[in-house]
Amino acid sequence: MVEFRRRYGAAPWHLLLLFGCFAVTGGIALRLAGEPTAGRMLLWFLGAVVAHDLLLFPAYALADRALRRALRPDDAPRTPGDEPGVAGRPGDAPVRDGGRPSALNHVRVPALAAGLLLLVYLPGVLGLGGDTYAAATGLTPSPLLDRWLALTAVLFAASGAIYALRRLRGGRAGA
Repeated sequence: MVEFRRRYGAAPWHLLLLFGCFAVTGGIALRLAGEPTAGRMLLWFLGAVVAHDLLLFPAYALADRALRRALRPDDAPRTPGDEPGVAGRPGDAPVRDGGRPSALNHVRVPALAAGLLLLVYLPGVLGLGGDTYAAATGLTPSPLLDRWLALTAVLFAASGAIYALRRLRGGRAGA
């Protein structure tokens, strides 16, 4: 088992999980191969990959870097990845002194959820494809923007409340 882990680089269950994922993906690909719109779906998928890698990833990486800088006080310890010549893991959050929670993930998580919801419902939020949406659901897409904005506000408010509770609890435990 140790030799397998040393050679493969992960536990055996990781390899089994990968085989399972490849089997599911292969099954879906075989099923879609007979569809008349398979070429359009493949083109959409490749476009989504390119759009993510060339546009979205750099945009949210820059936003995350700016957020990390904005939320890091001058006297707080730096993240290992921020220091020149010191490699840190991409998800490392700034370490706070005294055990205080960082606000970083309390902004990241609702922003990620709101961004994913926006991507999923983007045509409806922008008011595009109303006829198709109405034919598929029997509803109009007009309230989607208001609902997305309200849900985004609720996500950030809940995250802020959790952060405030964590700060209060951390302050009492440290006193």
